Amino acid sequence: MEGRCTCGEIRYRLTEAPLFVHCCHCTWCQRETGSAFALNAMIETAHVELLAGTPEGVVIPSASGKGQEILRCPRCRVAVWSHYAGAGRAVAFVRVGTLDDPGRCPPDIHIFTSTRLPWVTLDERVPVLPEYYSRKAHWPEASLRRWQALREQAGS
Repeated sequence: MEGRCTCGEIRYRLTEAPLFVHCCHCTWCQRETGSAFALNAMIETAHVELLAGTPEGVVIPSASGKGQEILRCPRCRVAVWSHYAGAGRAVAFVRVGTLDDPGRCPPDIHIFTSTRLPWVTLDERVPVLPEYYSRKAHWPEASLRRWQALREQAGS
């Protein structure tokens, strides 16, 4: 899958399928996106191949208090992915809307729906959780193995 910012200065390719796709309805994501939710495809940063341009990182506050680094196009300022303190730079949260074909990355889960806007209707076939979730309870086995490999690599 390939993606880009609005102006096209930043282009990237995902060289593997995402680990998991979050649709986050927390008020922080609503504020950050200016929308009802954020849709992020989690993937190992090593599987995000930069094809053109150099995104600029900016650190902003997050609900955890640990901050979030958002990588944006230096020209059009569109956020293409981010890194959260929990996983650091090892995992990228790619903004699904920047993919050339965002329909290929539907949400695997809806999280923090306790603050979901009341007019957002959710697909009942996708897990809906009022807050966060247990990775072991929701991620596919292949993604859990990749996650474990990432953690082992970080530990070495």
